[in-house]
Amino acid sequence: MVEAKQKKTAPLLLLMLNLFIIMVGIGLVIPILPYYVEAFNATGRDLGLLVASFAFMQFLLAPFWGRLSDRIGRKPLITLGMFGFAAAEFIFAFATDLWMLYASRILAGTFGSAIMPTAMAYVADVTSEEDRGKGMGLLGAAMALGIVIGPGIGGWLAEIELSLPFLIAGCAGTLAAIVSVFMLKETLSDADKEAAKNEEKVNHLVRMMTALKSPVGFLLVLVFVMSFALANFTSIFGFYALKRYGYDPAEVGVIVAVTGVIGAIAQGTLVGRLTKRFGDNRVVSGSLLLSAIGFVLMVFAFDYVTVLLTVSIFFLGNSILRPSLNSFISKLAGKQQGTIMGLNNSFLSLGNAVGPVVAGFLFEVNIHIPYLLGAAVLLVALAAVKVWTASKVENSTIENSN
Repeated sequence: MVEAKQKKTAPLLLLMLNLFIIMVGIGLVIPILPYYVEAFNATGRDLGLLVASFAFMQFLLAPFWGRLSDRIGRKPLITLGMFGFAAAEFIFAFATDLWMLYASRILAGTFGSAIMPTAMAYVADVTSEEDRGKGMGLLGAAMALGIVIGPGIGGWLAEIELSLPFLIAGCAGTLAAIVSVFMLKETLSDADKEAAKNEEKVNHLVRMMTALKSPVGFLLVLVFVMSFALANFTSIFGFYALKRYGYDPAEVGVIVAVTGVIGAIAQGTLVGRLTKRFGDNRVVSGSLLLSAIGFVLMVFAFDYVTVLLTVSIFFLGNSILRPSLNSFISKLAGKQQGTIMGLNNSFLSLGNAVGPVVAGFLFEVNIHIPYLLGAAVLLVALAAVKVWTASKVENSTIENSN
């Protein structure tokens, strides 16, 4: 019994380490990228494109990688993704021209998108439906912790040498990939792989449209809404704090770090318990409401403590929402875990790309509008969840009566 539990725990810990490294690599770019752009005499447009290229590659390729993981297995994609991500970090560290920065971000997005959906599919393979929320929550906690620690590590190491954070991330990614080669066990049987190979090949955009009409379609829309709201919130928070409260980067950094730790703890300890006790529907609904409240309260915050409190409320809701949705989706994915999780990551990346663009435009109109829009979008999503849940119950009742 204990040995079986350890066999399930060991690969989960390794996946958490891999995703933690990926998110640290993403996070450490945040404070350093402007200096790199300035060093190469680039423009603000280049800065925006460098940030967007990562999310765009994830949107474009995550379904491909997820589908491929159903056909050749989880382990090859996870190890390949880690080696590719490490290569991207090394390219960034040794870049001598602007095109190399673009190549690095594109490569990082390409191989980062191979790891995330495959890791989620791996968790779905090795956990029961009852423990699925807990597994997804632990992965989410590792990702949240990485994205919080990343900027701090990046800023600290950059004081020594601007390229040092990327060298460290590249070395860590390489080490994690090597460990994965020897320690990570494959979860798919040959029969599962063969069945996936026999499935009809479909264009990515067609597959996305088809997925929207499937049982998981509504949940994929919620993934977009969730990532849109999070990107909407975080992309302009620094500007909002500066314009309204006059906070400096250090003060903003403390807020981001504290709320990120709260989110990581919530994902690692609360999600599994909440989904077991209340079910996926109620947890998703509650976290949507909590996130919306955080958006609204931000407009009324008046000092550092109330800002910290309101941001914490938003991040708590969003941190519970993400793994709960992932768990919900995986339960409806059946044998297509990799494919569906790839589509999941595509909708996530699409929201990450659209959110900052919309928030930036609306911020120029009025600094409060992005937060009010975020609250409105989440409340509409909450109402839609209620309608969707009611329709599912009604259809189930009709089927049982027949």
